[in-house]
Amino acid sequence: MDLISPQNNPNNYPCPIVGSNTIATLVTNNNNNIISSSTVTPTSGTTTTTPPASTTPSRYENQKRRDWNTFCQYLRNHRPPLSLSMCSGAHVLEFLRYLDQFGKTKVHNQTCPFFGLPNPPAPCPCPLRQAWGSLDALIGRLRAAYEEHGGRPEGNPFGARAVRIYLREVRDFQAKARGVSYEKKRKRPKQKVASSAQPPAPPSATLADATAAKSTI
Repeated sequence: MDLISPQNNPNNYPCPIVGSNTIATLVTNNNNNIISSSTVTPTSGTTTTTPPASTTPSRYENQKRRDWNTFCQYLRNHRPPLSLSMCSGAHVLEFLRYLDQFGKTKVHNQTCPFFGLPNPPAPCPCPLRQAWGSLDALIGRLRAAYEEHGGRPEGNPFGARAVRIYLREVRDFQAKARGVSYEKKRKRPKQKVASSAQPPAPPSATLADATAAKSTI
């Protein structure tokens, strides 16, 4: 049995439609019954193509999506497993402490001889932790992602008071242990350059002085 294709069917012909800019192609069988049709719009000599809008997510959005997936994976691996609706500020603190094992920032203990030195002269056995700046940015992204996924702002566990206190304590301790300052530097106000004082213009001669000079001449 041979299949009828548009290329081999002799009854396949373009049928222009009067009053339209399209051409309809009808495919018929041997009994001249229409079995399929298609419409082709002819293109003019000059076609203008509109480029699609850029939908590439930003670097921030990509990082926020990865952080959210990591946190959801942590909840699934939790024992017992936790749902997002049951997550609280205490679980967020557990997550932050869990991330410390992947940290790359040396945080000296108080008994370390290099405690408070920004550039220690030799290695020490102090542990590696997540830097405060990384944790602070992470909580900001997760806090936004939580609300984007339907969470209520008033019940956002990433904005809990316990999380804010923990971040503040991490910042203060790491600043002392590493000998660095996390305080934002205040910008000094720009001093206005005083314009050079121009000497006052000499007073114009009065009419009486001009008259006296004329009479002298």
